[in-house]
Amino acid sequence: MRVLVVEDHEELAETVAAGLRRQGMAVDVVHAGDAALERVTVHGYDVVVLDRDLPGVHGDQVCRALAAGERRERVLMLTASGAVADRVAGLGMGADDYLPKPFAFTELVARVRALGRRAQPALPPVLVHGDLRLDPGRREAVRAGRQLPLSPKEFAVLELLLAAGGAVVSAEELLERAWDEAADPFTQTVKVTVSRLRRKLGDPPLIETIDRAGYRV
Repeated sequence: MRVLVVEDHEELAETVAAGLRRQGMAVDVVHAGDAALERVTVHGYDVVVLDRDLPGVHGDQVCRALAAGERRERVLMLTASGAVADRVAGLGMGADDYLPKPFAFTELVARVRALGRRAQPALPPVLVHGDLRLDPGRREAVRAGRQLPLSPKEFAVLELLLAAGGAVVSAEELLERAWDEAADPFTQTVKVTVSRLRRKLGDPPLIETIDRAGYRV
């Protein structure tokens, strides 16, 4: 899942981003509304965590712009304006969910995950391929009864490959969906991660490399 955090309080923005990354999400951060509108035209996000009171372009304007476009991303308003009238107004302008500050981080994660599921085609809660079982909600991967110690990126790559249902997923798509904008597109990051993932999955091999196309399970 790829998330954009839009929050002008830099310390809070980095705290939220770090917490979401620990949950295996790829997270980008901006601190102003105009930067958010620019970023969503470049990257495909599943969820935008949007502060309402932003400098420059107000969060309300950002929300309306996203709601008016042909967008995939879902909007979670994260703001100090928590009265019922504020929540109703936020949802009315196109937000998909609304979480007032202060908030419990576990609830934020649960809401982001729920919105992320709505941003993608419906998938079963547990992905199964042969003797491999992947549970994104519990962050568990098990093969032949053996729990796999996957890193967040390895887990994300495996989830994307299983979700593709046998279709080929390009290295570029894996980089776009599982890493944030800090990833260098000219490195061997995806290749190295897939190699480590193969070793952890063991035999018989599950991930096939399709020459000049990508990978598939």
